[in-house]
Amino acid sequence: MTGGSPTQRRITSADVRHLVGASFGPHARVRDTGPLTGGGYATVWWALLDDDRRVVLKLAPPAGTPLLRYERGLCVAEADYFRIVAGRAPEVPTPVVLHHGVDPTYGEWLVTTMLPGRSLSDLAEGAATVDDGPARHDLGAALAALHRVTGDRFGYTGDRPSGSTWRAAFTAMLDALLADASDWDVRLPFPPARLHALVQRHADVLDEVRRPALLHFDCWDGNVLAAPDADGRLRLRGLVDGERFLYGDPLLDLVSPLLFRRVEDEPEHPLLRGYRAAAAEPLLLDASARARLGLYRLHLYLLMTVEMPSRGMTAQSHPGRHARLAGLLDEEIAALAS
Repeated sequence: MTGGSPTQRRITSADVRHLVGASFGPHARVRDTGPLTGGGYATVWWALLDDDRRVVLKLAPPAGTPLLRYERGLCVAEADYFRIVAGRAPEVPTPVVLHHGVDPTYGEWLVTTMLPGRSLSDLAEGAATVDDGPARHDLGAALAALHRVTGDRFGYTGDRPSGSTWRAAFTAMLDALLADASDWDVRLPFPPARLHALVQRHADVLDEVRRPALLHFDCWDGNVLAAPDADGRLRLRGLVDGERFLYGDPLLDLVSPLLFRRVEDEPEHPLLRGYRAAAAEPLLLDASARARLGLYRLHLYLLMTVEMPSRGMTAQSHPGRHARLAGLLDEEIAALAS
């Protein structure tokens, strides 16, 4: 199989069988395999074992592959995240880590259980009407459960951007993306000094965040699995791709589920209703929250712009994506500057 981006590998079912054997021992047998699509970072396959278990194999990019600064060590980060959730927020459906390995030939990989259901993005394709409200309500409740878990610092784990305060960690996250943009020669629609000025202008609202809550960060529709219940309603069955987790402001987790939209303008969205029903503290979408949400959208659109060349995308090959993100960045900057 040919990888979809420079970070993804070309592997075959024979490679999957080899790694399953390395994970579970020589007696493990694989009946069938196949690639899983939708992501642009790791190489992901499913495997059906001879004991009828379905597992997911996620293979990290080869050693030496150019990555964004925050992407270093994502395989072990994902294993850590699923273990944290299993131990401290077990009501949230996430895969169970079965094996985390490193091999001189294959590098680093992770094997987890395969959760039931299909992603919300897959379910929406080709369907005239899909009532995904119950699943999104469940997602809000799941995020509220995650956010009750508290870390010991803000930002990412390991030697990636972090800080003793949310302002420091968030600034470090933005600075790392700006450095990545310079390394990859990504042209941004604003000078870095303007971004720093905006963060400084809104530093007081960032300082209102005093507790480093556990965040998934990447809850776009492709990472949210759902399936019908006995009454035919779509319900949440899993949150996957937890490798980008960090600790910070819970509001950061309300941006990617409503990608390219403004969650504060949809107060009755099922996601927010589910979140409010399960949250330990009231969800206030006041002026401070709106400013922070604007900063977090700015961060996400910046990340999505900067990651393009590392995924084999350019303004010429993906003009629609590049132009849309540039327009969204301009909108958020203008709103934060007003």
